[in-house]
Amino acid sequence: MTVSSAQIESALRAALDPAELAVQDDSHLHAGHAGAQEGRHFTVRLVSEHFAGLSRVARHRLVYDSLNLLMQSGIHALAIDARAPEEL
Repeated sequence: MTVSSAQIESALRAALDPAELAVQDDSHLHAGHAGAQEGRHFTVRLVSEHFAGLSRVARHRLVYDSLNLLMQSGIHALAIDARAPEEL
């Protein structure tokens, strides 16, 4: 199964109700990389109230939990920039 940016965006919107969200498919930058056969590469930037008061690790866990099914079916790498609104 191939995961799309739209699927990632939909899952994150449903789980974290972000004020800002950008999902970028970086797969083309990793063509020929051994991991590229295992799935696609994405960068996610989001701002959500759910991140207020949480450590960077806790924020990443929330994102990974929100994308659990997609992680198992076609995401090889995920770069995350997760911020609370007051950090802008």
